[in-house]
Amino acid sequence: MGIVSQEAIVQLQALMDRVDEPLNKTFENVHQGYRAETLARFLKAREWSVVKAHKMLMDCLLWRVQNDIDHILAKPIVPTELYRAIRDSQLIGMSGYSREGLPVFAIGVGLSTFDKASVHYYVQSHIQINEYRDRVILPSASKKHGRPITTCIKVLDMTGLKLSALSQIKLLTIISTIDDLNYPEKTNTYYIVNAPYIFSACWKVVKPLLQERTRKKIQVLPGCGRDELLKLYNYIKQQSVINEPAQPIKQGSFHVDLPEPAAEGTEIVKTLESELHKFENGNGLPGAIDGIKINGD
Repeated sequence: MGIVSQEAIVQLQALMDRVDEPLNKTFENVHQGYRAETLARFLKAREWSVVKAHKMLMDCLLWRVQNDIDHILAKPIVPTELYRAIRDSQLIGMSGYSREGLPVFAIGVGLSTFDKASVHYYVQSHIQINEYRDRVILPSASKKHGRPITTCIKVLDMTGLKLSALSQIKLLTIISTIDDLNYPEKTNTYYIVNAPYIFSACWKVVKPLLQERTRKKIQVLPGCGRDELLKLYNYIKQQSVINEPAQPIKQGSFHVDLPEPAAEGTEIVKTLESELHKFENGNGLPGAIDGIKINGD
């Protein structure tokens, strides 16, 4: 990390030292004892502008307080049958750790239907997963390896991706916006596997719309990517759903305020919708791809 970066962290730290309760308390839940690394994430998300990073972080803390995010793990989706249906239609689980100790999450993008409840319940479930990752999994990994581990790796399995994914774009955009604004720079690398032709076509038009920082994180692997992924793993275990949230202090679900998508996200959604409609109208050809060079043509 360069001198300029270190100076930016020091300046942002000085601003955060002035934060009063309850924002300071929720900030503790965000950084989990790794303040410098957390400040660096927000600075990186705002191109190392201290002023912009400070506003982003303060907005994040206000969002957490206003939506009681600190207690979201103790507020499950009820009834239990609804919670289970949501988790069964939102496929995500831990599949192991990388050689560097980063948790690896497998996400069944193509086979996730997101059709068992309203948007609010899926947003709540997604935030619970984020909070469990940040407040349980990552601190545990950091303790085990004796150094800060504040990011993860995500393997996105596109098996089964169909045109029906068009109906999921609104929800996925909301989730992506929440992550961008409140959980920035938490993913080290995205590996995309089992990508069908429909993804290949959409990726070519979406890629130019992404920020360079985001593009560099995405790697599309040939086929299931088995050989490449095995090189990353320190050990592998059977995929398992993240542990259930803690038992509730009181029964009942709650809804989080949904953010307005950023301009970049809105443009990407419009482009995706346009491309998917082309397939829907018969202008696309079915098939599969062996691999895509992210940094190439």
